[in-house]
Amino acid sequence: MTSSAESQLANAVLMIRPVRFFSNPLTAASNRFQGKTSLTADEQQSAALAEFNGLAAALERAGVDVVVVDDTAEPPTPDAVFPNNWISTHADGTVVLYPMEAENRRTERRQDIIDGLAQQHGFHVRRVIDLSPHEERGHYLEGTGSLVLDRVNRLAYACLSSRTHLDVLGDFAQQLDYDVLAFDAVDSNGAAIYHTNVLMNVGETLAVICLQAIRDAAQREAVQKSLIDSGHALVDLSYEQLESFAGNMLELRAKDGGRVLAMSAQAHQSLTDAQRAAIEAVATIVSAPIDRIEASAGGSVRCMLAELHLPRG
Repeated sequence: MTSSAESQLANAVLMIRPVRFFSNPLTAASNRFQGKTSLTADEQQSAALAEFNGLAAALERAGVDVVVVDDTAEPPTPDAVFPNNWISTHADGTVVLYPMEAENRRTERRQDIIDGLAQQHGFHVRRVIDLSPHEERGHYLEGTGSLVLDRVNRLAYACLSSRTHLDVLGDFAQQLDYDVLAFDAVDSNGAAIYHTNVLMNVGETLAVICLQAIRDAAQREAVQKSLIDSGHALVDLSYEQLESFAGNMLELRAKDGGRVLAMSAQAHQSLTDAQRAAIEAVATIVSAPIDRIEASAGGSVRCMLAELHLPRG
């Protein structure tokens, strides 16, 4: 694999403050985690806004640089709180834009946000790679939802689903100089898991993954071997923990250089004492309750954070 100067951990994240958040009917067919709410759309928005502000504040208290941008009221983008699906940024100044399955998610891609990162926050954007034309052929790759990146070793883990297609994976890999480890993963009912970041995350020295979700023994062994060979200790999750969004974590770098592992309160509570100890040996856990966001939209903390790896200053 090609060596890279890129750090695995970002020290800044982009978050999009929700304006018209609600459970998106256009994503429900492929996301079995969403729609578990009886709240009205207005109640969902009110709850999501409070939870968003709580998470952003918790990250800032932990020393993570949080760039907050408000969503727009029009057109309605109920899932805009999950920016990691449409944008990824990279240490060489590259921004990647991604093709998304739901039509009402495609307007989440906003050039003004990219411009603002440069003009208002001092990030340097050297080039933009736009993969969104794949939407015209019905093929998708939903950012770092579909991709769990080992940035140091230039390796992209991806479970295939209606939102993650091999040809777009190949396009990403060729343009960003990554190798791809693609596999199949299913939930406890045997349905395809819609995003890779639901079942795994890769930090500097620790990887958290629900191995039993990879039913094919050869694929499971390949993923496990790759993680271990790249120097990662493993925290293996149960299906119950997966369904509590324990796979949807993100390791970040605080301003003091320390590691922070961000997750939801539900995910944190699902961990065993031994798993918590393994995590706390390498990172400070930062958690916040986002139960309403998780129940309505079927995404959690990692989905809400688009890492900012762009050069700055």
